[in-house]
Amino acid sequence: MDNTILLKSKNFAVRIIKCYKYLNDQKHEHILSKQLIRCGTSIGANAIESRNAQSRSDFTSKLNIALKEADETAYWLDLLHSSDYLDDNLFNSLNNDCQELISILISIIKSLKNSKTEN
Repeated sequence: MDNTILLKSKNFAVRIIKCYKYLNDQKHEHILSKQLIRCGTSIGANAIESRNAQSRSDFTSKLNIALKEADETAYWLDLLHSSDYLDDNLFNSLNNDCQELISILISIIKSLKNSKTEN
């Protein structure tokens, strides 16, 4: 697997952790931020787990879980932005990174499905 997803998901997780700290310390928001940190850091965790998958199916499953977590992260980011916890700049920056992760994961998963049908 391309290490791009591993590097980008780790960098994104670090940004999510910093956002979580900001939301807690500056905005005193504790409920939604916990949801954000859970799913935002889970993307990379599932991508890492996929490296040691027991089968191609397990590998694809881990990446699909990472994709679902990325979709959920986008939802929480949007909700935090819509409720004025995140300003436009922070939201746009985090959301752009999240959308990039979603695109990469979709591309990898499609590639896996296509190569499976070619065999």
